[in-house]
Amino acid sequence: MRVGIMLTMPGDPAATGEITARAVRAEQAGYASAWLPQVATVDALMALAVAGAATRRIELGTAVVPTYPRHPTVLASQALTAQDATGNRLALGIGLSHQMMIEGSLGLDYSKPIPHMREYLTILNGLLAGEPVRFSGELFKVNAQVRVSGAKKPPVLVAALGPDMLRLCGRLADGTITWMGGIDYLRTVAVPTMSAAAAKAGRPAPRFVAMVPVLLTDDVDAGRETVNRVFQAYGQIPSYRATLDRGGAATPADVAVIGDRSAVSAGLKAFEAVGVTDFVAAIPAGAPGEQATYEALATLA
Repeated sequence: MRVGIMLTMPGDPAATGEITARAVRAEQAGYASAWLPQVATVDALMALAVAGAATRRIELGTAVVPTYPRHPTVLASQALTAQDATGNRLALGIGLSHQMMIEGSLGLDYSKPIPHMREYLTILNGLLAGEPVRFSGELFKVNAQVRVSGAKKPPVLVAALGPDMLRLCGRLADGTITWMGGIDYLRTVAVPTMSAAAAKAGRPAPRFVAMVPVLLTDDVDAGRETVNRVFQAYGQIPSYRATLDRGGAATPADVAVIGDRSAVSAGLKAFEAVGVTDFVAAIPAGAPGEQATYEALATLA
């Protein structure tokens, strides 16, 4: 299992220069990957393209770019440009986002998420491979081709949390990125559901990228309070609330890795044992033990 790090989390105002510096630091520390969310701040793909010029080895991933605001031809062009800039080290994480954002903030229709993602992936996969795509569906009609010289098709990882989306993405994507998904959810829902769908479709075994809150501390109760405070909102957003519920978790701390060095090491091994291929740490910013957590995870990476 590879160990990665989140470069920012929502609410972090880091600009492109700081994100690049963090990516360089993560590479030097030994992390296998570094991930950037797409929120209402810097554009994740553009920022990772810049970071790619300053790094040489580390995989750079989006976690995740919402699909609704970007036509698949636009996202394909952006992703392949980032591939070119990073020397083919991009992992393209995409997702539906949330109804409150897509409809409430952007005014777009969120009524058909499964058909949307099915058509989107069908088009995007072809475009990323440099193929001419002629597609006429319920939601998209596309006749296009995108080519960026030297850029290979990046792995497409979808934030697929529910069983129906996991099955769809097992057939059409290279893996999934989970958030607020603990050991029980991964073991009983995400890994078996997506793996079975991929096998049935004759696809390679999927990547399972688990974004997980992590905090190194000798005071577990205080650590749990910190994690629940920092990530409180995610326990209320419907899709993440449903993911917590599917794994029998009441709060974000219930799916986090919290404790001393031996507990953190054991936590990573537990995620690996259920089939996680990429463990991505989300360390609470400003928390006591933030730097110690970063350094401890780097040694495990």
